[in-house]
Amino acid sequence: MFAPLIPKIDAIVACPHDRDTKLLKICELLERHIPHYNWVGFYFRNGDKEELKLGPFVGAPTDHTIIPFGKGICGQVAVSNQNFVVPDVQAQDNYIACSISVKSEIVVPIFVDGENIGQIDIDSEHTDPFSPEDERFLEYVCKGVASFLK
Repeated sequence: MFAPLIPKIDAIVACPHDRDTKLLKICELLERHIPHYNWVGFYFRNGDKEELKLGPFVGAPTDHTIIPFGKGICGQVAVSNQNFVVPDVQAQDNYIACSISVKSEIVVPIFVDGENIGQIDIDSEHTDPFSPEDERFLEYVCKGVASFLK
């Protein structure tokens, strides 16, 4: 499922578009081609503040445009610097609900020069759909994103 998307990710990363256009094209590609990806978006550190700000995304609108570090899954990844896979969001104490249809979430950080500058956040309407292959693929995507954010 992921292998055919790698050259498409590479093409987006290499294209001459501006940052936000590339990020949106990545969101659209993932949401369109991976059936269990129902909301795909990017959050980035908001300047020097200890918070994340929503960037380009595809899916239902969200009120969570600013997330403090440590809050919710995205805020925890901003602090831990590690992938976070949530098979069932209802089992998470520190989960910020975006939609009642969301059943699971995966968040993978983006590193530029060793610093966590943001993350890709994916919600699914299915319980426990994310595999280690999702993680590896999203790590690849995040490395590509990091290459044009330097």
